[in-house]
Amino acid sequence: MSPHSTSARPHPTPQGADGSSDKNANAAAGAPGSGPESPEGAPSPAAVGRAALPTGMRTLVVGAGAAGTALVRDLDRAPEFGLDPIGLLDDDPAKAGQWVDTVPVLGTLADLTALAVEHRVQVVALAIPGLAPQRVRALATAAAAAGAAVRYLPSFLAALRREVVGSDMRSLDVNRLIGRHEVHVVSADVRDVIEGRRVLVTGAGGSIGSELCRQVHAFNPSALYMLDHDESNLHRLQLEIWGEALLTDESLVIADIRDRPRIQQIFRDLKPEVVFHAAAHKHLPLLERHPSEAVKSNVLGTDHLVEAALATGVERFVLISTDKAADPTSVLGASKRLAELIVQANARDARNLGTGVFSAVRFGNVLGSRGSLLSVLAEQLRSGGPVTVTHPDVTRFFMTIEEAVGLVLESGRMARGGEVFVLDMGEPVRIVDLVHNFAEQVQLARDEVEIRYTGLRAGEKLNEALFSEDEERLATEHARIYATLADTAGGPEDLAGGLTGLYGAAAVNSDDEVRRRLAELLPGYRTPEPAPAPVPALSTPYPDGF
Repeated sequence: MSPHSTSARPHPTPQGADGSSDKNANAAAGAPGSGPESPEGAPSPAAVGRAALPTGMRTLVVGAGAAGTALVRDLDRAPEFGLDPIGLLDDDPAKAGQWVDTVPVLGTLADLTALAVEHRVQVVALAIPGLAPQRVRALATAAAAAGAAVRYLPSFLAALRREVVGSDMRSLDVNRLIGRHEVHVVSADVRDVIEGRRVLVTGAGGSIGSELCRQVHAFNPSALYMLDHDESNLHRLQLEIWGEALLTDESLVIADIRDRPRIQQIFRDLKPEVVFHAAAHKHLPLLERHPSEAVKSNVLGTDHLVEAALATGVERFVLISTDKAADPTSVLGASKRLAELIVQANARDARNLGTGVFSAVRFGNVLGSRGSLLSVLAEQLRSGGPVTVTHPDVTRFFMTIEEAVGLVLESGRMARGGEVFVLDMGEPVRIVDLVHNFAEQVQLARDEVEIRYTGLRAGEKLNEALFSEDEERLATEHARIYATLADTAGGPEDLAGGLTGLYGAAAVNSDDEVRRRLAELLPGYRTPEPAPAPVPALSTPYPDGF
């Protein structure tokens, strides 16, 4: 790291109670550079004035050498990236108390967790090129333990300088893609729910499940059980989290959530205390063609897990659902709405008995997840196009993987039982606009991108909603998270009768009967007409890795 990248300045004043950044507090309090008598080399009054207007999430940069210095300055010039540097760390203790422009060096890498908590850091940017993988994992874990998301160099720095970075979501200006500033969701208080407890994540090998496991691991559970039907995904995940994958311990669980005896055995043997349920089918057009498969995985699989959780005294259970469950018009949306109802119906009994807290979260489209629109878009552009879009005016709600996982963890902490939590994702994004914004970031001109409109497919909406028309949006203690509660007084037994017939139809793969049963259970759901032509059956329960 360059010894010339910083200058000696007094240590900054801690942040104010209003959450203003350290550099802002210094400017207001007459810290270096705040008045005409500033010492030579201190930040100018104009610079401090600019710094006093935070532009995004509070960011701690790890590395005060050439890369970290460049990152701080580039972020200051590119506020649209939504990151506001409030401090740096460096492995050289002598740099503590020095400044990079208006940003102070707060301490060493060993101080990461403590300083991130003290300064309410929302994002940690790792800016030390060539850092050993073990060290990167340790720093990422320390950041997550403070409730902070992580960004990496050199890919992120390359994006700031408009170099082509195609497929790495961490390297894109996600604020432009999602049409708003990214929201920091998870807090350090999540540790109270996870630390010292046995945690089970289903669908652990998928995009969401993998990130959930990484962040849960950082909050120091007594055990982390990662359940998936795909052994290769589990092998990869264990290697990513622990740096080795011997496959010899009980943290990896191969199972199918459709298998009731197996799920019951796992819960009896492992006795999880916290469960995050991410395993599911999620591709809407496929499930329109295979509604029986949607019921087996999304509805019956959830039922098995809730039943086992209740029987073994699980403390907290969080289902991952989708915004398509709000006034569903698709098999995907209907199956996930039923999963929500199963959780809500059993949550009432669990709450009354004091045996556990059951809740759900609804996701928008998750940018960067495997099989997501962004990965398809990147592949189509890479191969020369055209880009396929269903309709010129189609819109969707979008969120980043970090937001999605943060919503799961924070909702699990806030839940009292029976809620469905939803992140405030601002206004929906027009898909055509997202295509053009993405293309610009990979150096493609608007006229170089051919868009072919394919028409809305069976079950698809032109515009999604986050809440059903009959659901009330309730505020929570988090300013950007809302909730809704079940509006019926029925319990599990009231739902069970209808589910029995649905499960029977799915068991014999009677797709038309499944659609009819879905419509009976969910009066607002309409059966799509005409029914799609049959195609070969799915080869795996969760082909999309969700």
